[in-house]
Amino acid sequence: MQQLSALNHYFRKYRWRLGLGILFIFISNYFAVLAPQLTGFIIDMVQQHLPGYHPKQIKTYNDPLVESITGSISHLKFSFSQIVALCGVVLLIMAVLRGFFMFLMRQTIIVMSRHIEYDQKNEVFHHYQQLDTQFYKTHETGDLMNRMAEDVSRVRMYTGPAVMYLINLIALISLSVFYMVKKNPELSLYVLAPLPVLAVTIYYVNNIINKKSEEVQQRLSNLTTNAQQSYSGIRVIKSFVQEKAMLRFFETNSEGYRNSATSLAKTEAVYFPAMGLVIGISTLLVILIGGFSYMRGEMQFGDMAAFIMYLTMLTFPVSAIGWVASTIQRAAASQKRLNEFLQTTSAIPLEQNKSTRMIDGKVEFRNVNFVYPHTGIKALSDFNLLIHKGERIAVIGKTGSGKSTIAQLLLRFYDPQEGDVLIDDVSIKDYDLKNYRSQLSYVPQEVFLFSDTIANNISFSDKTTDTEQIELAAQRAVVNNEIAQFPSAYQTMVGERGVTLSGGQKQRISIARAVLKDPALLILDDCLSAVDSRTEAAILKEMNEYLQNKTAIVITHRIFSLLQFNRIIVMEDGRIAEEGAHETLLRQNGLYASLYRKQMAEEQEAGFVKE
Repeated sequence: MQQLSALNHYFRKYRWRLGLGILFIFISNYFAVLAPQLTGFIIDMVQQHLPGYHPKQIKTYNDPLVESITGSISHLKFSFSQIVALCGVVLLIMAVLRGFFMFLMRQTIIVMSRHIEYDQKNEVFHHYQQLDTQFYKTHETGDLMNRMAEDVSRVRMYTGPAVMYLINLIALISLSVFYMVKKNPELSLYVLAPLPVLAVTIYYVNNIINKKSEEVQQRLSNLTTNAQQSYSGIRVIKSFVQEKAMLRFFETNSEGYRNSATSLAKTEAVYFPAMGLVIGISTLLVILIGGFSYMRGEMQFGDMAAFIMYLTMLTFPVSAIGWVASTIQRAAASQKRLNEFLQTTSAIPLEQNKSTRMIDGKVEFRNVNFVYPHTGIKALSDFNLLIHKGERIAVIGKTGSGKSTIAQLLLRFYDPQEGDVLIDDVSIKDYDLKNYRSQLSYVPQEVFLFSDTIANNISFSDKTTDTEQIELAAQRAVVNNEIAQFPSAYQTMVGERGVTLSGGQKQRISIARAVLKDPALLILDDCLSAVDSRTEAAILKEMNEYLQNKTAIVITHRIFSLLQFNRIIVMEDGRIAEEGAHETLLRQNGLYASLYRKQMAEEQEAGFVKE
């Protein structure tokens, strides 16, 4: 229950809706509890007109409104049938008023819960966006999705229906018990005696439900993750003919979820028979004890009928205690899972009052040592590199040499454990992170396109970009002609992750997205691996022109002889093994020369054609 205290600021935000909702609940239930008294009055009037009836005592009422209504009706010079009909009209009016305030009750509290759900989903999504890259490397997408969808929905069941029914049952039970005690304290004591047994049962079962709810939510997260990975990797699954194996894996997870959910449902099923038993015992006591009191002349028949009506009215709220308790426990389990992420802080915080200056493009790595936290792999060791404004630098090396780590640190996806990264002689940590990243463009190794139009993917950084700028960016990425041949051209939907496009087309659209931004610093991380040699040459020619007076870092495992670099950095084991111009490095006949000769041999063997 302590976990749900995180929702208090939402209740404060919508306190007017909540307050009005509580008021409407009490008004609605007030009209509900008046009906049994008026019904008792009608029954007593009918009984008075029965042959052989002998009045036993003067009828009194517990509510001023009922006293006023019955007194006025009794003094009317109407026939018996007209009075009964008039009482029926009054009961109908009370029912209509109760229904009207129930409508207002739902319009305030249930609508409030929808507002809270909207705010909470936005809060969770916003917090997800603030978390660092390390967080996403250690948490599964399916689990993140499940917490924002399923868990928030379960919390909404608490902020709306559970809160409404809880207040409703408190109001109805309080009013009903109040009138029952005023009418006959002794009978009320007997009738309400079984309720403590109910409270003990609820307390015991709720502890079990809480544990099982957490288990169900965890299994559902695993199931969602399994499904999400299967959908994303469906082409790999089909190509390796692993449909049956994946189905068995999914069935195993699904079976675990079903068993947990079934176990939870069986536990919850204890509530309803317990409710029925308690209500049945109470009704039996009313009939038994009330019957004896009536025969002794201590109680009128209408009063006994009113008691039975009160018990009938209490049937739903008392039976709803189980559902409300179960819903609250589930919500607490879900909110606990949400709090785990909402209380997670980013290793790269978005601090306020940082520099928002425009960068020129000077980059310096000063004595940088970096180890990936989730693997323990040391990617950079005592790394030093100075890149002046407007320089074009190629970073070359084998897989695992630390090339991509340079891009990760420049984008500040991570911070180095030792040393510092400086932009224009200012530590990268002193820049406003959003403002700083807005001045960079990055083309990653793993291209990601959104399930949207080609135009919207290219203009992702600025949706107000006009068509001419989008087409110019596509021309620089040498993909404009191919886009123009699509039936819908730039309005073509690319499908999830760009699945409808070839690998080379996805890479070039990603390059177009980067160059459209017109950044001060451009980072290209092995972004031409899926294009053929002719297209590669055309792209490099465009890049030579585009990169004039821009700081550019091209990270690659290949050597681009057609792109003019100021310097080439050769990485090995997290350090700079060689550094210099193309011709200089060839004359040194070291690692760069070896990589160059190996590449030339591979290209000659392949006929200069890439897959």
